[in-house]
Amino acid sequence: QVCAQLCRRPCYCPWVPPRCPRGSPLVLDGCGCCKICARRLGEPCDFLHVCDQSQGLVCDYSSASAGTAGTCNFEDDEEGCEVNGRLYRDGEVFQPSCKIQCHCLDGGFTCIPLCQEDVRLPTPDCPFPRRVEIPGKCCPEWICEAQDQQLLRDARAAAGAASPLLRFPCQEWGTEWSACSATCGLGLATRVSNQNRYCRLETQRRLCLLRPCPALPAAFPA
Repeated sequence: QVCAQLCRRPCYCPWVPPRCPRGSPLVLDGCGCCKICARRLGEPCDFLHVCDQSQGLVCDYSSASAGTAGTCNFEDDEEGCEVNGRLYRDGEVFQPSCKIQCHCLDGGFTCIPLCQEDVRLPTPDCPFPRRVEIPGKCCPEWICEAQDQQLLRDARAAAGAASPLLRFPCQEWGTEWSACSATCGLGLATRVSNQNRYCRLETQRRLCLLRPCPALPAAFPA
């Protein structure tokens, strides 16, 4: 009887369906008659204005007084996340974009990057590295800017002074030596440098000795 009062037959619907906000799909109303925008998490709902069932939402009347509308909520009070107008269930892994991956947990979400955040240092064969967006690819990539023509001429002029293994002069670069790996006795210190015959960045190691270790106590006689 209530359904007969709410649902009119035949259906009379707008010629143009409504434009829904992002994350709210078009669904049939509670009478199965006209297309409406599904209600999202936390929005009011009733028999006609249904919640987005694809997101696991139901119309919750538990906190509504008699005769008032309910509120769209997850079934069985399940927590979820809303990101960019879209709802995700608790425990769901999703990608808002191709560059990050997120995990919905306990009503919040954490994300990790999917693109490498590496750093490229200048090298003789790539003195001006630059990170750019490549059409058709999600993650930016490193490219080498063209060297100045004067720099190329200087390199050719100094080719005789360069190492016989290189076709260009090597501009030395390196980090400071790290702390010794041992507090006493022999240890290792490291640095990153291009001071080698190929002028390539490499990790270099050298022995270090801060102080001798104290002598161990003599063993007791058997």
